[in-house]
Amino acid sequence: MNPSITRIIALCSAMALPGLPFPARADDSASPCAALKRIVAAAPHFASLGPDDGRAVAQPYGDDAQCTTSAGGYQCIWSARDAGSGTNALEGVGADIASCLPDATHDVNSPGRQHFYLGPRGSRTEITAQTEGSARMKLRVSHQ
Repeated sequence: MNPSITRIIALCSAMALPGLPFPARADDSASPCAALKRIVAAAPHFASLGPDDGRAVAQPYGDDAQCTTSAGGYQCIWSARDAGSGTNALEGVGADIASCLPDATHDVNSPGRQHFYLGPRGSRTEITAQTEGSARMKLRVSHQ
């Protein structure tokens, strides 16, 4: 057998061995947009959401997101990847919300807080992203 073909077969066999992880690629990560849309679609009760549903929103900015469902809301808190960069993460999350949810109205844009809402007064889904100290972020989606 040709030595080149032998190497190709050996390489393909090694790649197909069970238990060997395939390398992660940037496009393999969960989508912040898909997560934001799923969270907003779960309003007003959010009962269908679990702790992992919001982690993709935080993933570009931090690795330790803790997400919970409560009466009428869903919340995630995480540490910014770079110490002291909560403001950068807040700007990034605000930009993600604006681009992923183009129907959302952006009514608060301050250094420590971004606020959006969807729907008419009395039946709104509210989305708030804010810094918690200098290096922590909080995202809260609730129904009013």
